[in-house]
Amino acid sequence: MKHIPNFFTLCNLYCGCMAIVFTLHPDVSMNEDQNTLLMNTRFMLAPLWLFAAAVIDFLDGFVARWMKSTSELGAQLDSLSDVVSFGVAPSMILYKLLQFAYMSEKGALNQSSLLLIPAFLLALAAAWRLAVFNLDKTQTYSFRGVPTPITAMVAASFPLILWYDQGFFSKIMMNSWFLYIVIFLLSAMMVSPFPMMSLKVKERKLSALIPQLVLILSGGLLILFFKWAALPLIYVLYLVLSLAFRKQLIKN
Repeated sequence: MKHIPNFFTLCNLYCGCMAIVFTLHPDVSMNEDQNTLLMNTRFMLAPLWLFAAAVIDFLDGFVARWMKSTSELGAQLDSLSDVVSFGVAPSMILYKLLQFAYMSEKGALNQSSLLLIPAFLLALAAAWRLAVFNLDKTQTYSFRGVPTPITAMVAASFPLILWYDQGFFSKIMMNSWFLYIVIFLLSAMMVSPFPMMSLKVKERKLSALIPQLVLILSGGLLILFFKWAALPLIYVLYLVLSLAFRKQLIKN
């Protein structure tokens, strides 16, 4: 019974591995006449596996606390799984998106594969952040740097935006320089020393819950209007609220 939470953690790892599989075999081609991407549902399954990993990542901690079976083994296993699911897998998605961005440009056949390597900066930053998190026992009611699952959800939203939007947002994401900027910012914010909001709170007073309530309510509205494109916007809102209420977060 004590290993049931660890089973959930391994399911998280499995979902991350499946996300990588569907990213490596996306069945995506270029429409040479219109210079646009032709995608089928196979590539869309990669972010869905990541979303499943995020749900399971939440559940394993909940189940461990409920069963009172938290352990050092479980904590280490959780971090190892998160490196794959929320570090390597989203890096692979960004790697593929960079590849597609260069495919849509002139002279695509002459582009060096070295131009795709920056995508793995996200995986390196995730590994660093998780190692630091394991050593820092104070990150309970707030975080230092953006948590890896939140970062991974932003990267996971990009293929879905490309699939469903095919408009303003998708055109931006097919720009290699935009992707480089996104990779750098997501990676930098994971390893940053800035205090970031957690949905866990010490106090139940309304004044202490303002940033969390604003994030949840605003996030719901953004999803209603922007669908999958809301996830990057929610990420930006999360950063703004965390920095705006940083003094309150530091106290916690």
